[in-house]
Amino acid sequence: MITIYCDGASKGNPGPSSIGIVAYIHEKEEFRISERIGETTNNVAEWSALKKGIEECISRKFDSIHAYMDSELVVKQVNGKYKVKHPNLLEYKKEVDKLISSLHSFQITHVPREKIQSRINSQTKPFENKKLL
Repeated sequence: MITIYCDGASKGNPGPSSIGIVAYIHEKEEFRISERIGETTNNVAEWSALKKGIEECISRKFDSIHAYMDSELVVKQVNGKYKVKHPNLLEYKKEVDKLISSLHSFQITHVPREKIQSRINSQTKPFENKKLL
């Protein structure tokens, strides 16, 4: 099983946004992604981070994923506890659900922002020298 920590952020809402993902196998870093994703909302950035993290795991032939995010909204929407009402977010939900359906196992857990920050910001600088994620 691979463990991924995913985060998305928007400077303004909407505004310039970025995603950060770091993946571990048995506490050894497997990969790290930091990307600007253009002008969007914080919620879209969070969904984008999760989608990109799952896609990267699949491309590397991992089929069991445990994702951690600080976005309670995304975690509860993925788990079906909250409905996705916004059409833009609904599209992300459908895409993520399709990716998840191709996996052997998938879990997503909400964690405090500090835990995500410590994993992602240890080396990743999504906005170069500006600590956004």
